[in-house]
Amino acid sequence: MKSLWLWILAIILAVSVMVYQRMTGPTTPVRGSVEYLGQTVKYKMLRTWGGSDGARIEVNTSDPDAAGIVQYRRFRSNDEWQVLVLKNSNGALTATLPALPPAGKMMYQVYLIEKNKQVALTEEPVVLRYKGEVPSWVLIPHVIFMILSMIISIRAGLEAIKRRKQLVSLTFWSMITLLAGGLILGPIVQKYAFDAYWTGWPFGHDLTDNKTALSFILWVVAYFIIRRNPQKRGWVLAACILQLAVYLIPHSVLGSEIDFTQPQ
Repeated sequence: MKSLWLWILAIILAVSVMVYQRMTGPTTPVRGSVEYLGQTVKYKMLRTWGGSDGARIEVNTSDPDAAGIVQYRRFRSNDEWQVLVLKNSNGALTATLPALPPAGKMMYQVYLIEKNKQVALTEEPVVLRYKGEVPSWVLIPHVIFMILSMIISIRAGLEAIKRRKQLVSLTFWSMITLLAGGLILGPIVQKYAFDAYWTGWPFGHDLTDNKTALSFILWVVAYFIIRRNPQKRGWVLAACILQLAVYLIPHSVLGSEIDFTQPQ
């Protein structure tokens, strides 16, 4: 019965950490509202777009007389700002930004036009990153293994605190699920999304790659130490704490991006 409650606690903690990471990452849409034509207009500005087509920008105003523009230019480029006029379809203002290759980023800012003034939806331009389509056959297992890795690693940490008998096996499966999800399937997902298997050290500074590798190394060390001496539970607890810490770093921070100021 105690084991069941420890699993429930591990699941609750894992879900909380993953939700936090999801909500704070650089791909989370920018949301807000502005007053426009006597109404409150809510908006959601996308910060990631998958596929080979251009990103679709949409603002719902429910006013057939609403009008607006979107200014855009490539991120990390010497481009001049370009302007697209938003099309009004029954109050829905839409525009499609030019397509970019995977890892290319676009800066854009939407303005609603009211008489002789422009109402900016956001204080600063939004940065949107393009990515390729990731097939479900690799994306779904990747997500499942990463979720299992988080749950099992927390459960292993709780096992270390409680000084219970399943510590070696839980440490082993923490290591294996992270290996499968983060270091085998993860690079395949990244190849489809951003045309690169690995952009962490020593090839780049992708924090997602680096933190996954660091966490895996500590789990390997913890496993071999605890296998030889089950009393050294602190290594497992340290590996668990490190994995929790790296998950608190928002996903995709310092991720793949194209520098358009350099020759392509």
